[in-house]
Amino acid sequence: MFENKEPNEQPSRRRRFFKRAAIGTVIAGLAAGIGLNAFARGGDYARWHRGGGFMSMDPAQMEQRLDRMLKHLYIEIDATQEQQARLEPIVKQAVGDLMPLRQSMREARKRAVELLAGESVDRTAIEALRAEQMQLADRASKRITQALADAAEVLTPEQKKAIAERVQRRHARFGGARGG
Repeated sequence: MFENKEPNEQPSRRRRFFKRAAIGTVIAGLAAGIGLNAFARGGDYARWHRGGGFMSMDPAQMEQRLDRMLKHLYIEIDATQEQQARLEPIVKQAVGDLMPLRQSMREARKRAVELLAGESVDRTAIEALRAEQMQLADRASKRITQALADAAEVLTPEQKKAIAERVQRRHARFGGARGG
């Protein structure tokens, strides 16, 4: 393939390839960082940013906010007393389990900025941070999936349909504006 090329042309092609690969890797890393940042902030960024989200609340405030959110949900899906008693611990335990993960993600963002702002690039540290963040995201995803499955077992098919429609409306209103 390179037989007819000048000897200096092959290293030049390699340099261009590696330069493009490095740029692609940085772009992909930034995109992943933005995605993890959005997850760590809790989704609806504008509302969370204005209100500070759960992270800025003390445990009593968080409990009150969860109670208020659950009451709204119970009304929307016409949940029975028995369903409410079963759903509350599922939701509250999931939130309690996820809060430390969100805090870890926030701390990792700070570490990423420090690593990237340093005088030299510590690729080993950056890769270790990336791997750690992927593990945190996986743990969060598994916990959310577990909570959703647990909650779905408590609900009737009509209630699940009502929640699905609510999520779709919310996605269209908030996610659609961000292109998601």
